[in-house]
Amino acid sequence: MSAVEVVEGSSPVVLALPHTGIDIPRSLMRRLNLRGHTMADTDWHIDRLYAGLLPEATTVRATFHRYVIDANRDPEGASLYPGQNTTGLVPVTDFDGEPIWTEGEVPGPAETEERLRLFHEPYHKALKSQIDRVKEMHGVAILYDCHSIRSNIPFLFEGTLPDFNIGTNEGKTCAPIVEETVAEICSKAHAYTSVLNGRFKGGWTTRHYGRPDEGVHAIQMELAQSTYLETEDTPFHYSNDKAHRLRPHLSEILHRLERLALDGKLGN
Repeated sequence: MSAVEVVEGSSPVVLALPHTGIDIPRSLMRRLNLRGHTMADTDWHIDRLYAGLLPEATTVRATFHRYVIDANRDPEGASLYPGQNTTGLVPVTDFDGEPIWTEGEVPGPAETEERLRLFHEPYHKALKSQIDRVKEMHGVAILYDCHSIRSNIPFLFEGTLPDFNIGTNEGKTCAPIVEETVAEICSKAHAYTSVLNGRFKGGWTTRHYGRPDEGVHAIQMELAQSTYLETEDTPFHYSNDKAHRLRPHLSEILHRLERLALDGKLGN
């Protein structure tokens, strides 16, 4: 099983998909409890939702599930949101704070190191390689990190999550025009809600690669799954009708970002 799938494109935009994979080695699946088996914290169908929106975009997708190891967490294990509930590099609980491993089967430090080597590192090696490749082509790269999450998870946040959750680590990971462009499109999207650097300010991927002074601009989009799933519970079916309404807004975002890069608006 390859840890990563890459589709190379000629656009300056790179789409990262760290949480759509559902592959779990059989030996690990046997150690997960029933909650773990539901894989409820998957970014369900995000690869399908974005497919074809920007045909020349490069995509880098992790094939492994985040319960194996989370490709959007600091490999050193540092928390993205100190003092707030979250899940770690190798999750022990799900987003509801409930255990996902059977008693006595929680992975230890040695196993975490092995998973870093087999899964986390290959994904990020591929992602960095593609960022470097498109930056060499265009003088600039835009990393757009694709995510989704259930809209109501009391363990992680109060109330109902907005539909579009834009993260730039308080503007540190991209040029202001990148942040402003995405926020403007989302704010004008009829019947949708949005927030900039709210509960989700960008994960490790966005914070690690976003170096606007070096020509790499990173932004995370965390979509509420209510915007494109029939239900935010098992079996997490994709809604063609909802996706049909949502996809034009995502397409506009990606095309506008691409145009910023191609028109030299990012300093390349």
